[in-house]
Amino acid sequence: MPHRRPGDRGTSVNQIVASLRPEPKSSILASEANSIRQRTLKTSIGCTGLGLHSGAKVTMVLHPAEAGTGIVFRRVDITGGGAIVPALWSSVGDTRMNSSLRNEAGVVVGTVEHLMSALAGMQIDNCLIEINGPEVPVMDGSAAPFLFLIECAGVVEQAAPRQAIKILKRVVVKDGDRMASLTPSSGFSVRFEIDFGASAISRQEFFVNLSRGTFKAEISRARTFGFEQEVAQLRAHGLARGGSLDNAVVIDSTGTRVLNDDGLRYTDEFVRHKVLDAVGDLYLAGAPILGHYHGVRAGHAVTNLLLRALFADQTAWELTTIAPGSAAAPFAAPLLAVANA
Repeated sequence: MPHRRPGDRGTSVNQIVASLRPEPKSSILASEANSIRQRTLKTSIGCTGLGLHSGAKVTMVLHPAEAGTGIVFRRVDITGGGAIVPALWSSVGDTRMNSSLRNEAGVVVGTVEHLMSALAGMQIDNCLIEINGPEVPVMDGSAAPFLFLIECAGVVEQAAPRQAIKILKRVVVKDGDRMASLTPSSGFSVRFEIDFGASAISRQEFFVNLSRGTFKAEISRARTFGFEQEVAQLRAHGLARGGSLDNAVVIDSTGTRVLNDDGLRYTDEFVRHKVLDAVGDLYLAGAPILGHYHGVRAGHAVTNLLLRALFADQTAWELTTIAPGSAAAPFAAPLLAVANA
């Protein structure tokens, strides 16, 4: 997979992103002269909000980055070395109720999955994210606010060809009744199944072909969710301290009713949010995936285990460029309109 070196941690944005460029690997199946190009933001843009689990007020700024940089966090509240945290599967540490990144110096950036999902959905390959706290702000609990930020900043194509991780054979991981798999496909699609028992959720299943540019309309607005009776226990363990009805769908203690006055954004918002999480967690691969993901009751931990199993088998994947006429190319359609606006 694309690997980004920690580098010498220079103080300027250009020095930092240059030190984190991916090392080349694999055969290139499409002509670089006839390929989809990498993309970054046109200008910097930021937001302020609460961390879902820490409850801390956090300010975050998304910056353009050079081609080949990937997605990289920088903790601006950390002095000296160790402020850079690459958004990669190998950096994932804590997966309790979120995907939390930790670098070799022990510096953490938590709850990255909703932002990563938005970056994936908008086809952003390169971005330097400066943040002054240990957790990405939760905003409204979905990816929609981050999509809005990206749309406001604008998007530009870069000279380098866009690469993807092509799945060559089925890879599957299981943990009890939880399962996640990746199988070969010419595009990127997700099928997810959940069964929480609570009648407000019950059993839900959702399939989406994200290669058709459906992320914004069908996935991005789905919010994180939880159960009223679990809130006290979660907070006792340092989780959900910033959670509220403003940034999560909450099911009452009987399991039969949604407490939010505005109800649900989709009738099956719960499973759609699990798809949103999976898209974000998979983007920690370091490049978009060309393949089909299937999750059954899977969470952040299982999806990360899946990526670890994938990259442990060199015969299961290869790096390829994305050609304009390929099945993967339409996933970028919403972004092209933004870039040309």
